[in-house]
Amino acid sequence: MALDYQNIVDADGHILEPPDLWERYIDPAYRDRAIRIRRDANGDEYLELDNRPSHFFRLQLLTMLGAMGKSAAEIEASKNERYPGNAPFGSMVPAERVEQLDREGIAKAILYPSIGLSWECEIDDGDLALAYCRAYNRWICEFCNEAKDRLYAAAHISLADPGEAAAELERCVEAGAVGAFLAPFTLNRKSHGHPDNDPFWAKAQDLDVPVAIHPMAEHPAVRSYQRFDGMRNAPWFQNALGMQGPQQAFYGLFQWGLFDRFPQVKAIVLESGAGWIGAALDRMDTTYETALGESVPLKHKPSEYFRRQCWISGDPDERALALIVDHVGNDRFFWATDYPHFDHPGNYMEELEALVAPLSETSRNNLLGDACCAAYGI
Repeated sequence: MALDYQNIVDADGHILEPPDLWERYIDPAYRDRAIRIRRDANGDEYLELDNRPSHFFRLQLLTMLGAMGKSAAEIEASKNERYPGNAPFGSMVPAERVEQLDREGIAKAILYPSIGLSWECEIDDGDLALAYCRAYNRWICEFCNEAKDRLYAAAHISLADPGEAAAELERCVEAGAVGAFLAPFTLNRKSHGHPDNDPFWAKAQDLDVPVAIHPMAEHPAVRSYQRFDGMRNAPWFQNALGMQGPQQAFYGLFQWGLFDRFPQVKAIVLESGAGWIGAALDRMDTTYETALGESVPLKHKPSEYFRRQCWISGDPDERALALIVDHVGNDRFFWATDYPHFDHPGNYMEELEALVAPLSETSRNNLLGDACCAAYGI
């Protein structure tokens, strides 16, 4: 089956940030604490956060950020290249990204960071976290505004200060962002859906923009997959279970009754797979109808809120996803390339064809782009 549909949308692509982004775009008061890429006495490259080397972001990951489709041997051979090294086509220049979309038959892409997914787990200064977000958001809005109607910015928001987060969201939307994303954890360890964060959610509802939960590097203290010894250097294991952080953050929105307080808020789960959502909603509904449901301040079953206010992005290689789309709601699903990150192969358009082939025309069109366009208003 050829994908001849004209409105295919990549709901979660990535760019590689310029090495000096934060130095150039950060508020002057924080410039001396900007994110930088440095070299040590041996010439090895590392990420500097708040004037110190990153504790968790390994050198090799800088190479892997642009290594989609490369083998382990190829990644190892290039790990000492200076970032961004041989940056993949379309990863750093707006016009190149549009050309790449044209080659692949993709109409639009919503863009997310790469280095920007690494730092939030290491920063406990809320003001600095907000400054890092503001710097990236200024840059990504400029980047996407060079190709309006093709490239769309998702603003990085930290919930360190919900009032400031709301103000930054409004500024970003005015600058062209079509939505925002949050880390699957918070600096103060309060759930994203906690009432203390209501100023942010109220602003998102007023602006009618979606808020996504996107995986990020997580502090070892909160990583759900580190309950066993000997797993700190198990990248396959960690990546396969990387969805657990976003899942817990998403469940928390229901636990705190967010969707009753804000009945027009739009919530999205990204880069965490989508096939699990059918079983998750069944389980949430079942327990809601038992005595356990009395501990959740919800007026309706969780699946009803999902079908009203939530979306989820699947990977093109999810063979089981087509079996649950109509059961959950065929207008609730997106797809994404994750380009150019290393943890997915590069044949995503071929896999996408196989994914949507069993679907009805309506379900197919929704997953390819209609549902994403409707959620983001693009």
